[in-house]
Amino acid sequence: MTEELPKTRNLPIICVLSFAVGIIAGLGAWAFRMLIGLFHNILFLGKFEFFYDANTHTPGNPWGPGVILVPVIGALLVAWLVKTFAPEAKGHGVPEVMDVIYYNDAKIRPVVGLVKALASAVCIGSGGSVGREGPIIQIGASFGSTWDRVFVFRHGRL
Repeated sequence: MTEELPKTRNLPIICVLSFAVGIIAGLGAWAFRMLIGLFHNILFLGKFEFFYDANTHTPGNPWGPGVILVPVIGALLVAWLVKTFAPEAKGHGVPEVMDVIYYNDAKIRPVVGLVKALASAVCIGSGGSVGREGPIIQIGASFGSTWDRVFVFRHGRL
């Protein structure tokens, strides 16, 4: 015999909260893309600008041959950020979220999402060969986990 799961009494509330998490995660993804553009423009072009179009040719940089050091500077900054503020932010994003869900009751510290966003934006903006999808997933999961803890601890189980 299979055990039947209890029916949720507050399905509309859970749907609204899920919708809110999705909206915030989407805004986080947009802000993350803007942050990548900012770091790319600062590190390669020397200008403070958020917009970056990867489909257009990048003009010459003001650093000359020193531009070869930009990825090194980015890697050092990423290593310092992750080691200092949130060691859980290391890795690709998706496996770490799955690990936390399974082994840590889906509890992700809020700082992990912020550090992951900042470190990944620096890495990608400085020429690191990583993708945007994993960090976006970890940013959304961090917010969802924080949101869950706020409603579970303050209002009891929904």
